Amino acid sequence: MRKRKRLSWIQSLILIICLGTFLFSVIKIATIYYEYSKNEKVMNEIQVEYQEIQQNSEPVAEENQIRSPFQSLLKINPDIVGWLTIDHTKVHYPILQSSDNEYYLKRNYKKEESKAGSIFMDYRNQVDTLNKQTIIYGHEMKDGSMFGQLKKFLDEEFASQNKHFQFNTIYASYDVEVFSAYVTTTDFHYIETDFASDEEYKQYLKVIKENSEVQTNVQVNEKDHIITLSTCNNLSDPDEGRLVVHGKLTKID
Repeated sequence: MRKRKRLSWIQSLILIICLGTFLFSVIKIATIYYEYSKNEKVMNEIQVEYQEIQQNSEPVAEENQIRSPFQSLLKINPDIVGWLTIDHTKVHYPILQSSDNEYYLKRNYKKEESKAGSIFMDYRNQVDTLNKQTIIYGHEMKDGSMFGQLKKFLDEEFASQNKHFQFNTIYASYDVEVFSAYVTTTDFHYIETDFASDEEYKQYLKVIKENSEVQTNVQVNEKDHIITLSTCNNLSDPDEGRLVVHGKLTKID
């Protein structure tokens, strides 16, 4: 009888543990989906506003004058410095910039706490006069949001059919032509914004072009300005892995 009672007690304990684990998993999954849903809703609000403003915007009369699509957005957050759009991905987001590279890691454009964070520009970059390399960061979210779909550029077919994307700053618009995409680790220092000489920059361009996992015919030289999109990725390393996409900038207006 005692043995049967002991077994019954152990079985009850195991059942309680299993139920607890199940409930914990359900709550955790529900929390994740809630975060994704909340982020999508928040981003959709500013996407709709940006599209409406852009349709009614007027050309800029003077250089270094804030363009009309951004005048309203800057009222929402003066840290907004541009907008990034990549066709056939979820990337259609405002670009934020702070005095460091930490603030917008876990904050959205409303400055609310968010695991998805924001798409943000390196604090060392200048938005009025672009550096040789402009660096944009974003999280690789599992639902494909933020920079979660940058990995598509590692696919030869996708890369060949999506060679261009749009980079708009508060002062100018740029066409971006992708010339390199690869995975690496933080051991490779690809986040320099300025270079000591043209020769150093030229050598850097050579290295990152050779690193590319997809073939492109885009020619870049030391006179060009480039944009670099960077996100964490576990393909090369679970902790220090990065996925990088480089593009050549051509000013549109």
